[in-house]
Amino acid sequence: MVRQLKVEIERYPVRGAFVISRGAKTHVDVVVATIMDGGHRGRGEATAVYYRGETATSVAAEVLAMAGAVAAGAGRAELLGLMGAGAARNALDCALWDLEAKLTGVCVRKRLGLPVFLPMLTAFTVSLGAPEVMAAAAFEARGRELIKVKLGGEGGPEADVARMRAVRAAAPDARFVVDANEGWGGTDVARTAAALGELGVELIEQPVPAGRDFELDGVRSAVPLCADESCFDRGSLDEIVGRYAFINIKLDKAGGLTEALALAHAARVRGLGVMTGCMLGTSLAMAPAFHVAVQSGFVDLDAPLLIEDRVGGMRYSGSDVWPPEPGLWG
Repeated sequence: MVRQLKVEIERYPVRGAFVISRGAKTHVDVVVATIMDGGHRGRGEATAVYYRGETATSVAAEVLAMAGAVAAGAGRAELLGLMGAGAARNALDCALWDLEAKLTGVCVRKRLGLPVFLPMLTAFTVSLGAPEVMAAAAFEARGRELIKVKLGGEGGPEADVARMRAVRAAAPDARFVVDANEGWGGTDVARTAAALGELGVELIEQPVPAGRDFELDGVRSAVPLCADESCFDRGSLDEIVGRYAFINIKLDKAGGLTEALALAHAARVRGLGVMTGCMLGTSLAMAPAFHVAVQSGFVDLDAPLLIEDRVGGMRYSGSDVWPPEPGLWG
């Protein structure tokens, strides 16, 4: 039977507002690809990587353009050659993983040879804002073990240190990572990292704009630096080594679970640590990412806590996220 492809755009409200250095979001539009084979169907969800010019509409169109290839039996390996990294390939790749699990009766975890999944610690994000607003949000999240703080706001690194100082005071027992969202270009990154290190920050994401990673040449950071916007797939690694200690793998950037797993392996071979992160999305997007996250040093899969998640989503309790149920994905 010829496989059929269906593409839908779904909208989910953000709880409050999700604020980073590039602006605020009140909702997220996700693209869901469904591949049907007889009585079985596989689903994959993706969110447009907006800082690469993607939109939900463009991603959906790119997915739909592959209907012929899918009908002809193109698999995950073929997609790596037919499509570039990005959200569209992620939706299709994850849909194929899910379909393969349904057709074979063997879950993705077992196919990858991974041990039985247990609940996993995930970061919880505090959005960018005035120090007192961020402190109030951190106070509400103070029972969470790992908090991710969005920085890169007005006032530059000095103001960001003040923001982090307020957050630390509000949640004194938490562990922290921060995300500068490319906001410290042309500044003394080492100096800022030293100040944040004194506040207990364990990791700093993307301090300089993507494409200007050379600004980190020779920087001796007191806190490990993590490439996010500068790292998409394995082709990004040459620009990463020697400048960053970690990479943040997001399936939407990598273009699916297949490439994300290969990227994680290639990074470890080169001596880089791995963080698994996410774009805003529902539990359907977090489920495949969980399979990379279990192999990572830091995990940030909190998006379903920041939006109105889909029905039947993954379970979150305290600081932990539980593995996905087979009915959701994989």
